[in-house]
Amino acid sequence: MQSSDPAPGAAVQALMLASRAFVGITVRSLAAADGDVTLPQFRTLVVLAARGPQRSIDIAEELGVNPSTGTRMLDRLTRKGLVRRTRSASDRRVVRLRLTPPGRELVDKILEERRAGLEQLVARTSGLWQPAVIDALTAFAEAAGEHAEDWWLGWEDGDDATNDLAVK
Repeated sequence: MQSSDPAPGAAVQALMLASRAFVGITVRSLAAADGDVTLPQFRTLVVLAARGPQRSIDIAEELGVNPSTGTRMLDRLTRKGLVRRTRSASDRRVVRLRLTPPGRELVDKILEERRAGLEQLVARTSGLWQPAVIDALTAFAEAAGEHAEDWWLGWEDGDDATNDLAVK
C-alpha cells in the first residue's frame, strides 16, 4: 500500500523554501519598522515580551548563545533604550532585563508588519489552507518549541513593578 506522506526529502525541501520566505518577511518587517535592530536583537526582544523580565543568562540560554554574546546584545539594546536592567528589591544581586515602552512599541510594530505580510501571502494562496495544512504547521512550530503569537495582544506593563529598582 502506498503512503500518502511525502518523502522526507520533499518535506524538508518545502520547509527550507518556506523558512526562507518567513525570514524574508521578518527582515522586511524589521526594515519597515525602522527600529534599527538586527534579527537576533529582535528575537531577544520577543523573548522578553513573551516571558517578561529575565536574567541575562536565561535570555542567552533561550537564544542558544554564549552568555557573553547575550550580554553584549543586551548592552546594545539597553543603549538603544529598548531594554532596561532592574535589580530585585529583595535580592540586589539579581539583575533582570525588561522591555521599555519603546521596546514594546517596536515589537508591536514589527509583529503587525509581519502579520500583514503573512496575510498577503495567505490571501494569494487561499485555496491551499486546508485544516490538515494548518494542523501540520502548528504541530511543526510546537515541536520546535514555538508558541502562538497572540501573547503580545495583551501586553502586561511590568514597568511599574514596585519590587524592581532601575540599575544605573
